Amino acid sequence: MSPHTHPHRTERPFRRAFRTAASAVAALTLLLGWFTATGSAAYAQDTGAPSTTTGKAVEVRGGSVIYSNAGTRCTVGFNARSGATYYGLVSGRCAQGATNWYADATLNVFVGTTAGSSFPVNDYALIRYTTGTAVTFPGEVTLGGSGVQDITGAANPSVGQSLCHVGRTTGVRCGTVTAVNVAINYPEGVVSGLFSSNICSEPGDVGGPAFSGGTALGIIVASSGCSTFYQPVVEWLAVYGLSLY
Repeated sequence: MSPHTHPHRTERPFRRAFRTAASAVAALTLLLGWFTATGSAAYAQDTGAPSTTTGKAVEVRGGSVIYSNAGTRCTVGFNARSGATYYGLVSGRCAQGATNWYADATLNVFVGTTAGSSFPVNDYALIRYTTGTAVTFPGEVTLGGSGVQDITGAANPSVGQSLCHVGRTTGVRCGTVTAVNVAINYPEGVVSGLFSSNICSEPGDVGGPAFSGGTALGIIVASSGCSTFYQPVVEWLAVYGLSLY
């Protein structure tokens, strides 16, 4: 499928779901109030904001925050490419209603446009970057003040696998994969095929990249207590014909 088209939204069977209203509410805690660009204490620190050095290009990488014409801000999970065309992977729920994206909150540094989105069923979207500008798109993810992690490939997670994720609020945290083929019920419908970990997350962490060493696994989409849920990245890349670099 061309990366310029929307994916087919075919339902997939799921084996595990939030069964109680309390769990569903807890899972949505990470999402509610996060996608609006103002009015939340979760925005107090943009630790994953695009970096720049005087005289050099702005860098947008995994973990960076980008801003939309719809008034939302989303965290880039990973950067990917198809040939010479570059893309950012972000949460589909976060990207809803947004067309144009910028590296700054004042919407002056243009990054690209939404090229595809799927929510519910999946929770992923694709930003087609505009190259040849003062913005560059490294293939690594930011680790905040502790440097970057180079990402060279992607894999499906397995139960017991070690992983780390980078949240805009909580920074780098690590743990293990606790379940695969998990589903979450949203008011808009079911998102299935997710995986979970035993890593704690907080509001503002949505969209952050999850990886095992240099291997991308997914992005944060929700949490319930100290369980965090992720959209896997392998299917996402296959749908749009992309690779990490």
